[in-house]
Amino acid sequence: MADQQQQPYYQHQHEPHQTTKNISGSQIMTIITLFPLGGLLLLISGIILTGTIIGLAVATPLFVIFSPVLVPAVLALGLAVTGFLTSGAFGITALSSLAWLVKYFRQGQGYDAAEMAKQRAQGMAGYVGHRARDVGHKTQDVAGRA
Repeated sequence: MADQQQQPYYQHQHEPHQTTKNISGSQIMTIITLFPLGGLLLLISGIILTGTIIGLAVATPLFVIFSPVLVPAVLALGLAVTGFLTSGAFGITALSSLAWLVKYFRQGQGYDAAEMAKQRAQGMAGYVGHRARDVGHKTQDVAGRA
């Protein structure tokens, strides 16, 4: 019993079946091909990063010198693009509204709505005319008393 307690734990575990994975020839060829390719791409990305940093270091003083010209130019360009986009959005909205209106009237549902709108307009015109006559009569009455 004392011997079992002194022995390390890992000696008591036995794996019933140990598998070893063999690497095939195609996998070796893949590694041989991709390892240099990955290294080459890493080297190219490092060269591009270095060139970008050097270019930014050279261009920064030019941006500072020409900023009084560049900032208004970028602002004007941004406003122009915003104007064109807004104009296009309003145009598309107007066209879609008109298309919906034409579709609505062509389906026959719009004729009833158009008649109701026409009757409301006529009723409102009659009401406004009646009120105008009343105001005119009251004005005449007040002017006649004076």
